Amino acid sequence: MNAVTRARPKTPAARKAPAAKKAPARSAPRSRPAATRATLTLSSKNYSSWSLRGWLLCRFAGLDVQEVMVPPDDANARRELLLLAPSILVPCLTHDGAKVWNTLAIAQYLNEVCPDAGLLPADRLARAHCRSICGEMNSGFANLRSSLPMNLKGHFPKHKIWNGAVPDIERVVEIWSECLSAYGGPFLFGRHRTMADAMFAPVVTRFLTYDVKLDDACAGYCRTIMAMPEMKEWVAAARLEPEEIEELDMDF
Repeated sequence: MNAVTRARPKTPAARKAPAAKKAPARSAPRSRPAATRATLTLSSKNYSSWSLRGWLLCRFAGLDVQEVMVPPDDANARRELLLLAPSILVPCLTHDGAKVWNTLAIAQYLNEVCPDAGLLPADRLARAHCRSICGEMNSGFANLRSSLPMNLKGHFPKHKIWNGAVPDIERVVEIWSECLSAYGGPFLFGRHRTMADAMFAPVVTRFLTYDVKLDDACAGYCRTIMAMPEMKEWVAAARLEPEEIEELDMDF
């Protein structure tokens, strides 16, 4: 027998198990920054038609916003209210990194981020119509704005309307009449509120403040707008504002 003893082969149980592969180390989950709440800069609720439009658009879209009021003695806001500013920068919506001013731009932005809110009609032709009259309201009617400034606390039934504002009033009535006839009301594009109703809501208040005579259909539309809970809330807040702007409170 050979002096060197031949080693017995190891049984499977005795074989050394291969080293287990180490699982890759998982990095700690990144904490997502908390969503910042949207803010909406507003000026006077009593006098600022643009602020009302922006606020209504956010409400219609279902976007929760924190209101940031511009101080009543702010010179820039006062120039905007008196139509002396070259551009309207209030309201201004800040949301998810975006900063949007100009009411029509706010409307289009909200339509993108809140597509289910129905700020534009579902029908293609109605959408085109809605965009057109919103653009017209956003950029036109200068004589109406200057002749009938928004003033929710005031009522001036004997206010003399300048001749230059009459065509603007007639055009608004024409727009409302066409929409109410074509889409059946009670809002401009049917049963659902759209950005057009937010854009024309301040005109409704102007017509009521200065007792502008309207036909039954347009007067009914005014009642529909003023009956909205959002309008009641806004008007109630406007009546509590202490500041007054003399130039906008004169019954001239």
